[in-house]
Amino acid sequence: MSMIKRSQNAEFRTQFVPNRGFGRFAKGLLSLLVLILISSAGLFAQTPNFDQLKERFDTGEVFSAEFDHTYTDSYTEEVVSSSGSIWIDKVRYKLESEGQTVVVDGENSRVYDPNRNRVIIDTYYPEDDDFAPSRMLSGIDSTYSVSEEKISGRTRVTLTSNDDFAVFVRVEILLDAQLRPLEIKAWDISDNEIVTTFTNGTFQQSETGLFELSYPDDAEIIDMRY
Repeated sequence: MSMIKRSQNAEFRTQFVPNRGFGRFAKGLLSLLVLILISSAGLFAQTPNFDQLKERFDTGEVFSAEFDHTYTDSYTEEVVSSSGSIWIDKVRYKLESEGQTVVVDGENSRVYDPNRNRVIIDTYYPEDDDFAPSRMLSGIDSTYSVSEEKISGRTRVTLTSNDDFAVFVRVEILLDAQLRPLEIKAWDISDNEIVTTFTNGTFQQSETGLFELSYPDDAEIIDMRY
């Protein structure tokens, strides 16, 4: 696809994708995914609980939860909040928030906007997606130091980096006794703060149709892939 068409498609998609708060939630969520899915064994050598969490995704389990998310701009002090539900495995994710649903299967993205009764289908470009694990992977590498500590039966994993090009300078992930994520706190290079809390979190085996997008038969379908 040409860069011109991709630019036009990106501009068109912004009319239908979830709002800025929803997108910023995804950045916080994907910081967790990147940390879980990173493959370097050495990175997790001193973090056995975190390594077990990673293995759950490696074996195909799906994490689902309700979330509350805030993004605080360090300069303007503006706070953007959102809440909703998530389902995510190693490759796919589904987000529901503020009436909209987004499903990504690694190859295509689909967004349903009930206000317009419209479905947008597009080729999935990780580099254009704030949700994309690959986009966040560039910020979690060997420049990070990792530590893990027990706090009243819970586990807090902390990653820090002094690299000027790191996406996040610090990430804290709180896990419960069953190694389910409870909270993510992340600070980016501009000191903006991302906080996502999870409730009713659970791991489950993937089910047929879990990552399907449901919409009415009379919904308008706009396919941006061609």
